[in-house]
Amino acid sequence: MGAMSVRTQSSEEPAGAVHRAGFACFVGRPNAGKSTLTNALVGQKVAITANQPQTTRHTVRGIVHRPDAQLILVDTPGLHKPRTLLGERLNDVVRTTWAEVDVIGFCLPANEKLGPGDRFIAKELASIKKTPKIAIVTKTDLVDSKTLAEQLIAIDQLGKELGFEWAEIVPVSAVGGQQVGLLADLIVPLLPEGPALYPDGELTDEPEQVMIAELIREAALEGVRDELPHSIAVVVEEMLPREDRPADKPLLDIHAFVYIERPSQKGIVIGPKGKRLKEVGIKSRKQIEALLGTPVFLDLHVKVAKDWQRDPRQLRKLGF
Repeated sequence: MGAMSVRTQSSEEPAGAVHRAGFACFVGRPNAGKSTLTNALVGQKVAITANQPQTTRHTVRGIVHRPDAQLILVDTPGLHKPRTLLGERLNDVVRTTWAEVDVIGFCLPANEKLGPGDRFIAKELASIKKTPKIAIVTKTDLVDSKTLAEQLIAIDQLGKELGFEWAEIVPVSAVGGQQVGLLADLIVPLLPEGPALYPDGELTDEPEQVMIAELIREAALEGVRDELPHSIAVVVEEMLPREDRPADKPLLDIHAFVYIERPSQKGIVIGPKGKRLKEVGIKSRKQIEALLGTPVFLDLHVKVAKDWQRDPRQLRKLGF
């Protein structure tokens, strides 16, 4: 394979090593395995946090806490929307995000040949000179070793063609848990030295609930923004794992209220025969499941909270 390095062995950090902390983002075509990989890396410590000062422009997808490092995985805005991505100019925010993170992981599924979408992203990556780029070959459990080797070589070539060197090329199967720890081991040395940027330990459910409420609110506002620009608030009343479920088939029950200011707005949110509310439920449930990495039963109700925007007590209750 020449000088190309494909890592399969992780090296243990010596004791008393420096602590590192930094940001990484995963890019790649839709369905390249980015969310699955995020969930696998973060594991049980899924830490979804609301905007914190040092990440004003990023949505944090998860935080990997390790004794030697803290790795913060952030979302690249707009990257999964080819119509903005392939517009006249690439979304500036994406470029800034890529330039601001410490590592970019480019996810390429092992079971699909490199296509124009991959080349397009790789070309954009090539223009970001300073940030180290790791090629992550996902879904390796779906191919044989010959196909995998061909994909690794093709990815190596792609970098050479575009005039840059991958910092690492790593095959992983997030589903089988193969090499996921190794991936973290390879990203960590590329992060700057420094203390943890977020408090360690379990992060509470509260930021998760805030984010879930935000997803529901977004879905509820879609298509009716003009009629109800701000007069929707969403409160997640409770999130409980459904009892009597087998460990490998968990279900999370989420009960949420969509609050509006006036009875006349109820019909707009619910729609004829409840059609709109049902769509809102389906759309936000999919996003919540992607965020939490677990199946969700979403129970949505619409309530009138009279003139909540002008009532301090209601505002507090609604989390404002």
